Amino acid sequence: MAVTRRTALVPLFLVSLAAVGYETALTRYFAVAKWSEYGYWVISIVMAGFALSGVVLALFRDAFARRGETLLSALPALLVAAAAIGFHFTTTNPFNPLQLQNPVTWHEQVWNIAGYYVCLLPFFFLAGVFVSLSFVLNPERVGRVYGYDLTGAGVGAAVVLAAMFMVHAFFLVPILLVPLAASACFMSADRRRIGAAAAVIALLGGEALLLLDNRAEFNDFKAIYAPLHTPDARVVASVLSPRGDYLLLDDFTERADTDISNNAGMLGVPGPPRSFGLYRDGNRVASLPLPGPPDAAYAPAALDALPYRLIPHPSVLLAGGSGGFRVAEALTLGAARVRVLEPEPVLLRSLQRGSGPSPAWPDDGRVSLSGDGPVAAVREGGSYDIIDISADFLDAAEANATAVTVEALANDLRALAPGGIVSIPVSIRDFPVYALRVLATARAALLAAGIADPAAHTVVYRSAWNARVLLSNRPWDAARIAVVREFCDDRSFDVSWYPGMDAAAARAGIYNDLPAVSFATGEVTSEGSDDAIADEAGAVLAGAPSPSRAAFDLTPITLDRPFFYAALRLGELDTILKRLEILPQAEIGALVNLAVLAQAVVIAALVLLVPLVARRRLRAPATGVLRPVVYFAALGLGFLFIEIYLIDKASLWLNDRTSGFALVLTGMLVFSGIGAMLADRRREAIATVSLVVVAWCGLLLAGLQPLVLATLGLPWIARAALVLAVLAPGSVALGLPFPLGLARTGEGGMLPWAWALNGAFSVVATPLANLIAREAGFSRVLLGAALLYVIALVTFPSARKAGAWHLLSARSRAAE
Repeated sequence: MAVTRRTALVPLFLVSLAAVGYETALTRYFAVAKWSEYGYWVISIVMAGFALSGVVLALFRDAFARRGETLLSALPALLVAAAAIGFHFTTTNPFNPLQLQNPVTWHEQVWNIAGYYVCLLPFFFLAGVFVSLSFVLNPERVGRVYGYDLTGAGVGAAVVLAAMFMVHAFFLVPILLVPLAASACFMSADRRRIGAAAAVIALLGGEALLLLDNRAEFNDFKAIYAPLHTPDARVVASVLSPRGDYLLLDDFTERADTDISNNAGMLGVPGPPRSFGLYRDGNRVASLPLPGPPDAAYAPAALDALPYRLIPHPSVLLAGGSGGFRVAEALTLGAARVRVLEPEPVLLRSLQRGSGPSPAWPDDGRVSLSGDGPVAAVREGGSYDIIDISADFLDAAEANATAVTVEALANDLRALAPGGIVSIPVSIRDFPVYALRVLATARAALLAAGIADPAAHTVVYRSAWNARVLLSNRPWDAARIAVVREFCDDRSFDVSWYPGMDAAAARAGIYNDLPAVSFATGEVTSEGSDDAIADEAGAVLAGAPSPSRAAFDLTPITLDRPFFYAALRLGELDTILKRLEILPQAEIGALVNLAVLAQAVVIAALVLLVPLVARRRLRAPATGVLRPVVYFAALGLGFLFIEIYLIDKASLWLNDRTSGFALVLTGMLVFSGIGAMLADRRREAIATVSLVVVAWCGLLLAGLQPLVLATLGLPWIARAALVLAVLAPGSVALGLPFPLGLARTGEGGMLPWAWALNGAFSVVATPLANLIAREAGFSRVLLGAALLYVIALVTFPSARKAGAWHLLSARSRAAE
């Protein structure tokens, strides 16, 4: 068999770059045009295309190998055309997630999902053919091929993330057509001219289609759609970044977003003022003030004002400035000093420098602004009378969810002055059960802070739409409880829990009815006025059984399981599907993961069937296929498990999900690519590499979280360097097992089949790891990865025949 020249691997680098970039661009498209939760479908389509391409090459390996150089030259033009046409028709797909949850309209939406597969699968199938064919044509140097593939993918991730600072998500794909077309220019000389000419023609046609007829737009169920289409609405500022595409909207519907008492007029307090609306990917993030002095005259009637009534002139740690409105509220309510935490960089920049016509926060000696996250801030020390988490803080950025974990709340309690208060917001608009889950988390935090009786240190009060949980390091006495009740009575808020409360008596004076509803039947289970939170708060704070604990997952939120919106018990899937139409958007991600996992298992099963129906075509080794099956499946699962674990920890470390994802993905791919190029095909190497990976996983489990927490106060660039330092040695080792195993499969159809098998189980890995983390924690994901690499060591494929390594090594030296 002819061996391709080393320069022929440059096209592989470029195709891998574009394929990962295309995948990332599609994920961003779904986040902006639809919901980000449905980006999981993209991962499924990618890996399905790769796995199917490997199967096809495994079955028809000889035919592809004979025409290998010709096919490689023709594929760039086909890839450009498939990418452009696929994305164009993806943007015209009328998929509507809300209708998917509707029992009447869901059937049509399933067909729309199938339409995404029809549009996008061809590109990833062709990209998979290109990669798999590169392995087939270079069997004696699979480590180098795999290295080019991984490093190209890593660079592709970095390139598209950098492009997001300059290009809107709807226009990322046209950029990625360029490296696809350029790959044709690096083919062998005798085929370069025709392939390059075809690629240029495809590039011009693709760019014309995507730039002149781009159909991408916000769907009408996005929060921005209605205000954007009101009379005289206009976009007054915009920001592009990998975190999202931000628009500052000026329209007559925008108001400061806060929960105000219906009695505001009786209290002589005005309503919330007009504002600009800041939207990220079509979802509202915050209100930003109009030009002029910040107006917070409404603050005394706000739900979150109670702590300031209890503690005059407090020193405040405020998590989330809400565009400046919450800062103004705190000062209006008498705060003596306010330290504002705003980890979301666009919101922080709007406070520091303004955004378009919205002014910056004025100089005020009482106020300091910080980009620290909630965990880092309290670890720096300091004593606060009030630690106040803004209602929009948790949804302003994914990493902000760490503010409502056991570890963060325990640190908050330790940072309070005697008698201080931690104020925690909970939306009960969709599921009142979220308030009970926060109470379970608060109970664990109080115990962790050394407080033996959590119920005596907790107060819960609410409006019709939101609740506030107040924790104090001093028991709530009669005097403070009297202030709480008076504050709520004046504003028609309800008190759902205070120490010594008689829940039955409290029902007689409810202002905002919150009846208990059975999730299983959808029927109200209480009679007359009721407060579903008050009914169960005492039991939850005591750690006792309760109706909601049986129906929902009230496990405390921790840094290992930082999922705020994870109340559904996935074991009750039948009930969940019956109540699909009422599920909050944030809970849909777990169901999408389940659907993708089911599909991934089917794909993996189809790949596994290939040896049974075409053993001769694969030229399977005499020792059988069981060991390769287990080996490559374990690698596909294990690599992704480690990646997902590290992304979560890097997100906490950098206080930013996007930066954590980008740094881990790029770093792992590049360092693994370097490792792949070091593969020496010796039997001894796999034992050493596997033990290194397992030992590295053990060190991560034992020491990574303490290291993260101890260094949260360092500058961002120092923490980013630490992330790379932690992942580099293990990632280099992770790059070796795959090419070592591929080399053992010989030159038959086993090689592309093994690549397909690895890809198929990579499809399984992503949703499976997400579900394990949701149900058991990220530490279990890493433990699973370590076990998988032990299994890989035990099942390392036997040599096809004696002396195979010496023969391949000799051929490699001769070819070079």
